[in-house]
Amino acid sequence: DRIGFCVYLRIAIEWIENRGTDTMNNYEFYAPTRVIFGKGTENDTGKQIVAYGGHHVLIVYGGGHAVRSGLLERVEASLKEAGLTFDTLGGVVPNPHLSKVYEGIELGKKTGVDFLLGVGGGSVIDTAKAIAYGLAEPEYDVWDLYDRKRKAKACLPVGCVLTIAAAGSEMSDSSVITNEKTGEKRGTNSDLCRCRFAIENPELTMTLPDYQTMAGCADMQMHTMERYFTGKGNMEITDSIAEALMRTVKSKTLILHKDPQNYEARAEVMWAGSLAHNNITGCGNGGFDFASHRLEHELSGMFDVTHGAGLCAIWGSWARYVYKNCLHRFVKFAETVHGIAPQATEEDTALLGIEAQEDFYRAIGMPTSLDELGVHPTDAQMKEMARRCAIAVGGQIGSAMVLHEPDMYRIYCMAAGKQPQD
Repeated sequence: DRIGFCVYLRIAIEWIENRGTDTMNNYEFYAPTRVIFGKGTENDTGKQIVAYGGHHVLIVYGGGHAVRSGLLERVEASLKEAGLTFDTLGGVVPNPHLSKVYEGIELGKKTGVDFLLGVGGGSVIDTAKAIAYGLAEPEYDVWDLYDRKRKAKACLPVGCVLTIAAAGSEMSDSSVITNEKTGEKRGTNSDLCRCRFAIENPELTMTLPDYQTMAGCADMQMHTMERYFTGKGNMEITDSIAEALMRTVKSKTLILHKDPQNYEARAEVMWAGSLAHNNITGCGNGGFDFASHRLEHELSGMFDVTHGAGLCAIWGSWARYVYKNCLHRFVKFAETVHGIAPQATEEDTALLGIEAQEDFYRAIGMPTSLDELGVHPTDAQMKEMARRCAIAVGGQIGSAMVLHEPDMYRIYCMAAGKQPQD
């Protein structure tokens, strides 16, 4: 009968629209970094460098905290005990600068550095990786890698002592650097730069300001979300890992917001940060999204905002712009990560999941708009960010929904609470 035919037709249409969403894709998983995890593990740094063939080390670090806390002194003592020589390079800033990379390359050339050690968070580790690229191929400008003019063919070995659970650079193939002269924030990826080892002592993160901890937790959760919102197939086991990671980060972040000295919660998020960006939460998925990250790169490149906070300010607008194109994943996210009961329609469920994620950001003091971030871009600035983003990604990006320059501009406008002027 007509009713039965209509029901059948609707089921068939839904199957065609969603076919492949439960089908795994081919993938490669490579995560060679040795993790040394727990209290006091920074004292083994020298032994690890020797094991990976290092002799003369360049220690890269950020501000004065590594010095004031005594961490740098302990690391240096470990290197001396292992018979290693070393130089130091401090002053790395968030959204790390290309000029510091150039400074490290010149220092490394003069002193014969053969191993890079990052003591800090993602910005420090990314800087160490960039210096390692530059020293391994000194005849080239290292920025060419980030500007996508060539691919790396060599990289000196890198290790790290992690002090901030956030970026996941300790186990990723990524390095992101900002050219402060042009305002361009760009990343490059290669297995060559993966850390040989990562020292992870959760105690080293306990003195971080709350804002930095919260922004870091938001960043690590987003690394999994970028791999989760895909439209072309997923594995059940990978989904289960990703969902557990996102729930754990949410619950432990709320604990740390109230109790920053909680070692167990610190340990959970530190390990989560590493797992979130070593690709284990993307195995078998039909492509990664990473549109929110790319949009934020232009935001922090232009306005020098904290990366994790910038992601929070952008994500809700991105999600509302794309969710209908990836509805089944947003529904799954709402139900499995935030415990949203199925609503009258899938759209209602998906929108409640987006709202729940934003409620989480508010609960930990993170922004959900550019205004809350303290950034008020002009229309011309938003168009320029969209233009730069489109160039950086080769014209388009996204798996939940493929975005082009006009889409990027509209998402910036949504995040700024403004109407597009086009």
